[in-house]
Amino acid sequence: MERNLRKERIGVVTSNKMEKSIIVSIERKVKHALYGKFLKKTSKFVAHDEENSCNEGDTVKIMETRPLSKNKNWRLIEIIERAK
Repeated sequence: MERNLRKERIGVVTSNKMEKSIIVSIERKVKHALYGKFLKKTSKFVAHDEENSCNEGDTVKIMETRPLSKNKNWRLIEIIERAK
């Protein structure tokens, strides 16, 4: 049996105040239906960070996984770029 491909997202860590958890913000540009202006939409995901290795401002890659808590069903794959 083949399992479904899991979603992967790249975003910026906005909070690492929790134990083994981070909040990742993913920004996308959406065109307004009527006026055509591009708007910034932000989605926030709570992701599992096993080693507590992320800091705020880091660019990270996260992957969808089974629910780990009430609102945590993503996990950290890799840190792409450290915050300067």
